[in-house]
Amino acid sequence: MYIPEHFTMEDVTVAYYVIQENSFATLFSIHKGMPFATHLPLLLNKEQTYLYGHFARPNPQWQDIQNQTVLAVFHGPHCYISPSWYETNQAVPTWNYVTVHVYGQVELIEDEHELMSSLNDMVLKYEAPDSSYRLQDVDAEFLVGMNKGVQGFKIKIDRIEGKAKVSQNHSLHRQELIIKQLEQIPFPNEQQIASLMKANLKNKV
Repeated sequence: MYIPEHFTMEDVTVAYYVIQENSFATLFSIHKGMPFATHLPLLLNKEQTYLYGHFARPNPQWQDIQNQTVLAVFHGPHCYISPSWYETNQAVPTWNYVTVHVYGQVELIEDEHELMSSLNDMVLKYEAPDSSYRLQDVDAEFLVGMNKGVQGFKIKIDRIEGKAKVSQNHSLHRQELIIKQLEQIPFPNEQQIASLMKANLKNKV
């Protein structure tokens, strides 16, 4: 990923946070000599050494992915930045965004216990704390049948790249103008980018 120096996410803990908060990722590999992508949730393990996920078995991507070095892209908040918000109209539009790229080798999960553990972790992450649903309550034979329809895998993390483009290349005054405009837009992406920009300015004080 192209990352100008001032957009580099230097703190790996921030990258881990982006992964955990934006865990529906895009996984790229090479399948039959061509780029192939699947959109799916990927969970970071507690030791922050692996990403866990599973393919639907009819998805051909898993068939030749074993031991490949793959790329998982986690998309954080992003939004359009209008030059009409600046102190001058002698400027062009841009886009602010946060993203994390993870590179690593894929290992297919053949152990039933490891697969069930990863699936249970996924359910625990996405179900509401007060949800009545528990994977342990599902009939064992039904789960065995359902598990035959998926192929679990894990990615051993080799490298992480993080990029946070939040107008750091503009003057402090211009950044404050952008924040003021973003805070008036009642959408999650704009609100999150505004918060990130404010935090970045605070760290510079």
